[in-house]
Amino acid sequence: MVELPAFDMEGHRGARGLMPENTIPAMLTALESGVTTLEMDVHVSKDEKVVLSHDPFINPDFSLAPGGKEIPEAGRYMYKLFVMDYKDIRRFNVGAKVNEQFPQQEAVKAYIPLLSEVIDSVQARIKKDAREQVFYNIEIKTKPETDGERHPLPERFIQLVMQTVEEKGVTDWVIIQSFDPRTLRILHEDFPQMRTSLLVGNADGLNTNIEKIGFIPTIYSPNFELVDEALVDAVHQRGMKIIPWTVNDPGEMVRLKKMGVDGLISDYPDRLVKLFGREVKGF
Repeated sequence: MVELPAFDMEGHRGARGLMPENTIPAMLTALESGVTTLEMDVHVSKDEKVVLSHDPFINPDFSLAPGGKEIPEAGRYMYKLFVMDYKDIRRFNVGAKVNEQFPQQEAVKAYIPLLSEVIDSVQARIKKDAREQVFYNIEIKTKPETDGERHPLPERFIQLVMQTVEEKGVTDWVIIQSFDPRTLRILHEDFPQMRTSLLVGNADGLNTNIEKIGFIPTIYSPNFELVDEALVDAVHQRGMKIIPWTVNDPGEMVRLKKMGVDGLISDYPDRLVKLFGREVKGF
């Protein structure tokens, strides 16, 4: 299997600070900035299409309904992806309304894309511009309390994602990440060749979190605020890489790099590359 980058620069949701998150424009912007990995979230539609979205619903903070209409606050959770066919999901504009958290974000017309479309678009751009191959870090969004309501059971979710990855021929370049221990455990059992990343947002500690999944994943990926030198050393001693999320401040990026982390996930991939850039064909 292809080796992971010596230092992994990951564009969070593509390039959320610069382009509408989890869209094709965001992924291509991150690619063009020179990242080594594209990070993204996936959900599943009613007709079992794997789509890029962090939220299990169409988020009115940065989305417009068909026809350009605002989604009322009272209807914030109205458009649940898991109960909508993809043809209806695609009609929403998720790029024309800038996310107020990211004032540098460019407003563009964009839709919620299929995972397969994203891979096709990225691979085509890599070929066209003779760029180096990037990795795909795909987060499977599952929670025990929302099984069958906001997403399929983990087994089916994994099958659908892996079907797409295998059909597109990028298996060697894929990392599957999740906060849900069940999802990673099932993936490890059914697809032991796949790289896995455990996302961590709790303060339970390394040993407890590893016990929850029952195996050593490829990557331990904590909230950056949980990271100190002791954690970095402990993760490395257990044979894992440590890649914190989501780091947007350049000073914090440098501090964490000096601690010995193996990569960083950022909404601003351009900042990562400016600090830790590599020589990349096409740049």
